[in-house]
Amino acid sequence: MPGQGEPSFAAELTHFREVRGLSKADLARRMTISPSYVSHLESRRERGSSDLARRLDKELDAGGKIWKAWQDDDGGTQPAPEAAEPPPSAGILVLEDTAALRYNGSVYHLTMHRRLRNTGTEPITRYLVRIAVDRYPGEPERSNALYRAHPLTWEELQLEAHCGDEQMGCVVKHDRDAFKEVWLEFANARSRFPLYPGQEAGITYNYSVTANKWGPWFQRAVRLPTRELTVSLSFPTALQPTVWGTETSLSANFAPLRTPPTQAVDADHTVYTWTTLDPPLHARYRMEWRLKTAHLQESEPVNTPTPSALMAAAGIVQEGDILLQTIARPFDLPAEADEARHVVRQLDAAISRVKELHDFGKGMGIAAPQIGIGRAAAVVVPPGDGSAPIVLLNPTVAESSAETDRQYEGCLSFFDVRGLVPRPLHIVIAHTDIDGTPRLTRFDHGLARLVLHEVDHLDGMLYRSRMEPDTNPIPVEEYRGTGTNWNYS
Repeated sequence: MPGQGEPSFAAELTHFREVRGLSKADLARRMTISPSYVSHLESRRERGSSDLARRLDKELDAGGKIWKAWQDDDGGTQPAPEAAEPPPSAGILVLEDTAALRYNGSVYHLTMHRRLRNTGTEPITRYLVRIAVDRYPGEPERSNALYRAHPLTWEELQLEAHCGDEQMGCVVKHDRDAFKEVWLEFANARSRFPLYPGQEAGITYNYSVTANKWGPWFQRAVRLPTRELTVSLSFPTALQPTVWGTETSLSANFAPLRTPPTQAVDADHTVYTWTTLDPPLHARYRMEWRLKTAHLQESEPVNTPTPSALMAAAGIVQEGDILLQTIARPFDLPAEADEARHVVRQLDAAISRVKELHDFGKGMGIAAPQIGIGRAAAVVVPPGDGSAPIVLLNPTVAESSAETDRQYEGCLSFFDVRGLVPRPLHIVIAHTDIDGTPRLTRFDHGLARLVLHEVDHLDGMLYRSRMEPDTNPIPVEEYRGTGTNWNYS
């Protein structure tokens, strides 16, 4: 963290941008990043990667001051995530999704091809893609140390993208040491070629990553409706590759792919190909491999992350942390309205990250202590698409029914198990609006259960303490209700 009196990275960036007479949009154009990302850097909502900090220092001729401030900032403190935004690719049907990964002995080259159809009512002008690496899945501290020392850089990636014969423009949305997001624009310096409703187009992009940063695994996540998904892996035959695949899920143990990859020899490479039709939305398919090398008998095996490890990597505080045993501090509203809004934005962003990892058929919620903030705020998302989140500030239980039931619950802070928890069927919660207005709100059945789970977190309790004596949680592999709502017939 910066020493007393030393300017932060965000302050130095703002200072030198203004000294050079540049607006945020001007700097964004020079750096080929999104203007909103510049705003997030200057407001400390994003820290950015070490590579980006060096590039900013050079572009603004800061004499090393921006780079030094980035180094001095506390790298262990997560930036405040941005609020969730609407899905950028609504109205897109992926007709074909093909990933071809080729390893030459030192570098992985990935080529992605997607055939898209605009099924919406508005022209599509850009498409968001993600580039994420994790050399040691399930060991976040080890991976973080690697990428802090050797960040993934745009110079290394050499990202190129085309729509048919047209080169696509690239605008960076997020730039972190091991994670990038970039908008592929249906435009370039010469022309624009939006994808209009009813039209189809093929986009292709490719990039490269060295083996010491990639790791022996590749995963495809189905984030858009998709008709056909194919993964192709190509390795030098001399390395005697062994390849297997799993369908990853937080609702059960990692299951083998339902069909094996096919195998063929292409010159000096062995190629493994796997295809599935109409994959379900949010499914994840993971290919793993083992290679024999000249230095080691076999390459290091990959560690499949547990559900709790995945949640920890998404920023969720895990069981054992003292914050989960501490009563959260209420807000003084409306005096602390800005602080309350800030916490709610962070909760919204955490919900967006976690929803990428799991299908919450019962709805879900997150309390501020679960993201490292000891304040009395929680957000509950009811089940069903399009359900509006419920924001609870300073919630307490005003009334609860004598009628109860028992249902299995999961907790993001120990997501490897599910526990049978008795709860009232009807409750009234006293809470406060952002302007200080006191409220009483009634919740019933499953929504009452979700709300009480989060109120418990704010009181420093986990659901284990609500379970009946001599009752223990069961492994998530044994639970059969994931993805479906509780039954209140």
